[in-house]
Amino acid sequence: MQDQLLEFLQAEADKPFYGWDFSYLDYRIANAPMDWSYPSLILSRLHGPKPPQSLLDMGTGGGEFFSRLRPFPPRTFATEGYEPNLPLARARLGPLGVEVLPFTDDNHLPFADGEFEMITNRHESYAPRELFRILAPGGRFYTQQVGEQNDKELVRMLEAPIAPNDTPWHLDYATQALQAAGFIIETAKECFPTTRIFDVGAIAYYFKAIPWEIPNFSVEQYYDPLARIHERIQREGYIDVKSHRFLIVVRKP
Repeated sequence: MQDQLLEFLQAEADKPFYGWDFSYLDYRIANAPMDWSYPSLILSRLHGPKPPQSLLDMGTGGGEFFSRLRPFPPRTFATEGYEPNLPLARARLGPLGVEVLPFTDDNHLPFADGEFEMITNRHESYAPRELFRILAPGGRFYTQQVGEQNDKELVRMLEAPIAPNDTPWHLDYATQALQAAGFIIETAKECFPTTRIFDVGAIAYYFKAIPWEIPNFSVEQYYDPLARIHERIQREGYIDVKSHRFLIVVRKP
């Protein structure tokens, strides 16, 4: 039985992961509803009265999420800092009229002052003052972020070290930094929704896909706690852990 579980976990961890697409885990990991819908918020702005004529999506991954928001304004760009994702994003977004540009530094983006009426950012880093520079007066920045408490409960279950935070990352800290850069806060929300996990193989896949959470994660190293989680799921049907998200919308005066 142990050999069978080990083989299953290793196969899950070895599955390829492309772009920022977690659809392989659909129906295996379920997230409780948040207090907002980031896609609906963006769509209502893009396709509502007086839609923006210029748009930037930051950290688009392989363009999986962003492509669902089409049609786009006449001038639409995306950035991606992870080089292997660039051909995926360009293949998906290029036919939709989106130019995808690489970048290496949040503080130096390849755009002119005041170039965008709207900037979106889903789970990507950013530099407030650089955002202020490239956003047009009256333009808005929309971001949903993964907070510092995300996955901590699951990491503890695996008996892995908790990586220290170089800086705090929660709603208050982020809004203060944006205000200090000159932005007006229009929306600020934070929640800690439950994530329900139905099989331990999903955990092995997940932590290999996001190696910064548990550096050098391997099934062999964490087999014992993974096996204990498996036994608990077999008894109870699932495990619940807390996630951490926050939403901010700001406007440049």
